[in-house]
Amino acid sequence: MPLIRLRITGDRDIFDDVVNALHGIDRVERVEEIDDFMSDFRDDSSSQNLSDDMSSRAFTVEVEAPKNRLERVREVAEEAAGSREATIEFVDEDEFKN
Repeated sequence: MPLIRLRITGDRDIFDDVVNALHGIDRVERVEEIDDFMSDFRDDSSSQNLSDDMSSRAFTVEVEAPKNRLERVREVAEEAAGSREATIEFVDEDEFKN
């Protein structure tokens, strides 16, 4: 089944809202938070603790869904994150995985 991995930058409540929205999509097989060991590492950041370094966190989620539902997964994730002014990034899409 195809897999989409996405990263949401914001607070935990925003991430939970996106995950709940993804669970509500018909025929989605799995929605799972995963540890992203690189999410706390920013190569554009210095040790100055700038405000954007301190205000949000990145969370990563994997979603397995049938190929014909992948576009709906993207739409729902973007809508849920965007309505809360969070950043969403699709970091890995394996549409051809069986």
